[in-house]
Amino acid sequence: MNDRAPNGRGDRHSALLDAATDYALGNGLIGLTLRPLAAAIGTSDRMLIYHFGSHAGLVAAITARASDRSTTIIDSLPAAPTVAEAVNRLWAAYDDPALGRCLDLYIQAAATGLIGTEPHRTVARESHQRWAAALSDYFTRSGAPPRRVARIVALVDPALVGFHLDLITTAREDLTRGVEQLALAAQALAQPPDAALNRSAQPSR
Repeated sequence: MNDRAPNGRGDRHSALLDAATDYALGNGLIGLTLRPLAAAIGTSDRMLIYHFGSHAGLVAAITARASDRSTTIIDSLPAAPTVAEAVNRLWAAYDDPALGRCLDLYIQAAATGLIGTEPHRTVARESHQRWAAALSDYFTRSGAPPRRVARIVALVDPALVGFHLDLITTAREDLTRGVEQLALAAQALAQPPDAALNRSAQPSR
């Protein structure tokens, strides 16, 4: 890989970040060091420092780029016919390595305490905002009322991340049954109030 970029530093920075992100997604974020990473993507540790400032800056940039990739995947999901089916399809998408590895990388950053320190904390907050917005749009496209979608995302997002983590120790079949119950709970949140019940609750004239 040639460190000279014909179109300027920005293009080279982006190419290095994509390559570094691919490496981290395949090898994990825990224990990531500059020299092996640089050798794997055909550059030097000095060049990585030049572009990203420090090891922490590079790891934060990798986390953000992986989050951008995962958000793009959510943005591309077709609308589901119901909110319940949207939850089930989202869980199926987590099984795709393209999304699952991005989630794993984010979890590794959280597990190692990186997200609690800067610049990781700011990157994590910004990434989560984009992720939550993508989920909100997905559930809205799938029939969730806009005024209720924040509650649905607050329920579904941490639950599915927890199920994803539990794949390490729990059979997928058992987790899928839990996801189906989660889907029913999300659907219940999305249902508008029963008009008949509202009318019966009103005082008679």
